[in-house]
Amino acid sequence: MQSESRKQILKTNLNTIVISIISIVIISLFLFRSFLFKSTYLLKSFGELSVDPEIAFTNNKPTFLEFYAEWCEVCKEMAPQVSAFKDEYEKNINFVFLNVDNQKWGNYIEKFAVNGIPQVNLFDKKGNLISTFIGKQDEIKMRKSINSIEKEEKTYKEIINAEFSTIQENKNNEVSPRSHG
Repeated sequence: MQSESRKQILKTNLNTIVISIISIVIISLFLFRSFLFKSTYLLKSFGELSVDPEIAFTNNKPTFLEFYAEWCEVCKEMAPQVSAFKDEYEKNINFVFLNVDNQKWGNYIEKFAVNGIPQVNLFDKKGNLISTFIGKQDEIKMRKSINSIEKEEKTYKEIINAEFSTIQENKNNEVSPRSHG
């Protein structure tokens, strides 16, 4: 009889501990969600924050054009840095963000020979390409290039870092005998 009573108490205590741990994990995820998922959230919001590329190339302002994808780990790593640049420079520079998975940007992907992401192209006020950054970049190098487009320095540079993601072929609209499309 005492043994069954002890088992019942242990079972109740174990249930209480498990429920407490689950509650702590859920509350922690809720409280720290912005910290834990900030990069992913920023990438998803880039498209919404973007200036239309047609407007950007005709409004007589320099342009920061980034090609990215939400699945790209390097893009996620750079998202806070890019967001900080946008916050700092958006009054003087257009910020255009094009998701390589969106087929409507295919002509820009082809025009600017995007084969690794993130790719950032910097343009002067007249739409002339000044710099191309491919892959993960040092903040100081990017800031220097951004400042140079504001000062209208005209030397083209291509800066490639080994840390980048190759673009995955988008097969969403392909029709095959088994796709029922």
